[in-house]
Amino acid sequence: MTKPPPFSHPQAQPAAQTAVARHTVRPPRRRWLGALCSGALVLFAAWDAQAANPLPLQGQTVRIAFIDPLSGPAADIGRNSLRSWQFMAEHKSGAANPAGVRFVVAGFDNKGSPQESLNALKAAVDQGFRYIVQGNGSGVAAALSSAIARHNLRSPERAVLYINYAAMDPELTNEKCNFWHFRIDSDTAMKMRAMTGFMAAQPELRRVYLLNQNYAHGQQFSRYFRETMAQQRSDVQIVGDSLHPPFQGHDFTADVRNIQASGAQALATGNWGADLRDLVKALHKQGVYLPIYAYYPALKGVPAVLADTAGRMPVYQVAHNHSNQPGPIHALAAAFRQQHGEDLTIYASYDGIEMLSHAMAHVGSTNPAQVAGRLSGMIFKGFNGPVQMRADDHQLLKGLYVSRWQKVDATYPRSAEETGYTFAPVQYMDATQISGPTRCQMQRP
Repeated sequence: MTKPPPFSHPQAQPAAQTAVARHTVRPPRRRWLGALCSGALVLFAAWDAQAANPLPLQGQTVRIAFIDPLSGPAADIGRNSLRSWQFMAEHKSGAANPAGVRFVVAGFDNKGSPQESLNALKAAVDQGFRYIVQGNGSGVAAALSSAIARHNLRSPERAVLYINYAAMDPELTNEKCNFWHFRIDSDTAMKMRAMTGFMAAQPELRRVYLLNQNYAHGQQFSRYFRETMAQQRSDVQIVGDSLHPPFQGHDFTADVRNIQASGAQALATGNWGADLRDLVKALHKQGVYLPIYAYYPALKGVPAVLADTAGRMPVYQVAHNHSNQPGPIHALAAAFRQQHGEDLTIYASYDGIEMLSHAMAHVGSTNPAQVAGRLSGMIFKGFNGPVQMRADDHQLLKGLYVSRWQKVDATYPRSAEETGYTFAPVQYMDATQISGPTRCQMQRP
């Protein structure tokens, strides 16, 4: 087998050195940013008006049903996510939000099953919950979105609003979009534009291996990687494309051998949770330290496994945040770590509570129908600055970081899972660089 040419891996650079490259102004972005800034001025004016009548809903409680795996092989991720939402609800309740409402988040175990999720939804609605949060699994998301739309059509007096914080199937805000579904994570097409855009800028990179879980998310990761990379760099070869059963204790030994034999210079994977941890362990055991490009290496347990490789494995994360995120979320992440002994990884929980509280303050009500109407098209302050809920499809538009696993330093001192390593940003792409047109034909009530 011919030895592949050397492949250099880009190192993290201080933000000041990369700002010009990351924020080159293009006409489409200028129009979008102008609209966003104009909308932000309107929003900030609305906040000033709210200040004259502070806490209009003081004393009211908003109950949110969290429906995700709390048992089974993905339970560790589900429980961390639940704690994230509960933590944000606690810290942004009462006087900490413009509406003055108290948020309460209760967990419902769906065991990762669409049918169990529908059972949990019925139980939550019967118990009086009118706000639903879910993220793990696009199949679950599709089932919930459809069921909520039907329920709201039949029982508008008991309308339910659904916040999707992590299910990334693009169809959820395209062919399967509906008025009651709001996604506050980027879809996989958006994340793939960021990932392949970063990878395509590395001229030495020519051979990539794809390894994913064999369900909708993993299949879509493979499909969108192939399609988007072909648009970016037609010379990049996919030298392997493997799928494996998700969350069944898969042995990755043979997969690692296949990766080695393929001559791959990098591995791209949508794996998460135990399947990503076990993959990293298998690579480390066989001494294979090629770069990994992934969405979820910061999720619970993965940083600790990566630390065992002593920095020999270059890992790049595509996400809305990094380990040293500035702003108000910085102190909240530190408080979460102190309270729970684990990292805050679901930063979307901040955006979810924030957008609900501002919408409720604006309409002066906690009624889901009124809140949904205000959320549609709303600009609000997310954890990383102003963001917009696109009215056409209810997809939140916000930027993405590519961050690299490295030792902590003076610029990025906060480590992931107290390992002494961190995810340091090497590139930022705003919403105009990653978002595309929508095919949603939304039916509004």
